[in-house]
Amino acid sequence: MAGETRINGQFRLALAQANPVVGDVSGNAALARQIRAEAAEKCADLVLYSELFLTGYPPEDLVLKQSFQRAIVKEIEALAAETADGGPGLLIGAPWSDSSGLHNSVLLLDGGEIKAVRHKYHLPNYGTFDEMRVFQPGPMPGPVNFRGARLGVPICEDAWFDDVAECLAETGAEILLVPNGSPFWHGKHDERLGHMVARVVETGLPLVFLNQVGGQDELVFDGAGFVLNADRTFALQQPAFSQNLAITDWRGG
Repeated sequence: MAGETRINGQFRLALAQANPVVGDVSGNAALARQIRAEAAEKCADLVLYSELFLTGYPPEDLVLKQSFQRAIVKEIEALAAETADGGPGLLIGAPWSDSSGLHNSVLLLDGGEIKAVRHKYHLPNYGTFDEMRVFQPGPMPGPVNFRGARLGVPICEDAWFDDVAECLAETGAEILLVPNGSPFWHGKHDERLGHMVARVVETGLPLVFLNQVGGQDELVFDGAGFVLNADRTFALQQPAFSQNLAITDWRGG
């Protein structure tokens, strides 16, 4: 699968459709390492994980515990240090604190460092979602630079509205990578696809939709990730209700 010609250079992206366990930070970090090793065998440059992968989704009040936050920082710093081996970088979801508070975030780990952090802008607060109670909304995000490519990373709900994707496109993003913790219900796939096609039409950018799998209390996560080229054609469909590591190649003209 190849992206459109707006990507600078080229890179191989691994899509980690996996089943993290809520609260098991060390176990989820070990799973991230296992997936990274498999992606490295397939010559991937970057691994994309689902929303809040390191804690599982939804972690709810666990994120308010200082000991839990310290465990997250410890594992993120360890994972970042391991990327000094020249293997794949990681784009991984985790709760993350800065001067503005605690956020639902995605961190880019590469070259032995935390290269970039982006926070979720739209926090859902309806139905099964309760993020506004435990997280602060981040600022409108800009793209992150990964080995010459400019990646826009709208986190889950951020891609269900037009403003975040449009801001990313206007500030130079060349592709939209959307990590999700999106639970299943009847008709959900068509609903997701409709929103993601709208983002592609509005921005003219290819889009990767990645979702977790597994169950947490009454929630069931179905995976079923997909990739849309900038012309809205399907480039990839991941299976529903099973773990999967898909490899995609993106290159410029």
